[in-house]
Amino acid sequence: MPGGRGWRGEVPPEVIDEYRERQRELAARVQFVPLGAAPRLIAAVDVHLRGEVGIAAVVQMRYPELEVVEELSASTPVDFPYIPGLLSFREAPACLVAVRQLRAPPDLLLIDGQGRAHPRRFGLACHIGVELDRPAIGVAKSILTGRYGELGEARGSTAELVSRGEVVGMAVRSRDGVTPLFISVGNRITLPEAVEWTLRCCTRYRLPEPSRLAHRLAKRLAAEPPAS
Repeated sequence: MPGGRGWRGEVPPEVIDEYRERQRELAARVQFVPLGAAPRLIAAVDVHLRGEVGIAAVVQMRYPELEVVEELSASTPVDFPYIPGLLSFREAPACLVAVRQLRAPPDLLLIDGQGRAHPRRFGLACHIGVELDRPAIGVAKSILTGRYGELGEARGSTAELVSRGEVVGMAVRSRDGVTPLFISVGNRITLPEAVEWTLRCCTRYRLPEPSRLAHRLAKRLAAEPPAS
């Protein structure tokens, strides 16, 4: 995937347009296909920034036990500027390094970010899912694009997330009465399956358990002082 060019300061509009066009082109590679078999290894990846370094944590768990099989991290320089809608070019490099270090490839990836629920239908979960050619789900805590209607308060309640007349994801209540998650396809999975497997991985918390642990690890590592 394309990365940054070490910009500092303002990025030329034509360069922004170039990367947006790349997203549109890459979005065509996202596959909406059933999983086929129930995933046995489910991994989640989250990334936090510490200055100009991206720190990604990945936690792989065995399903249905939801036991941790492996957890690790990776750090990479961040050389892509902050541009809304293009954040995957900042965050994907560290995530890809982390996931590729796993001893066994995951059957399913949960990504802290958007999948198809993105203005150009190519969020971080799509970026990672396409690059690794693995099933991936975008598990976002907030909306980037789209609106949803009435949503029940009970766990498992859903409402379609619609952007420009297209269903791009689902608002999902992962626990009774909590703020919903926004689930969308990253790659090689259907939207109903993405909702189903997100809920299967939610236990006592709002976030799926692999995502919760990856978020906690990434946050802790980012807060540590850099090695001298």
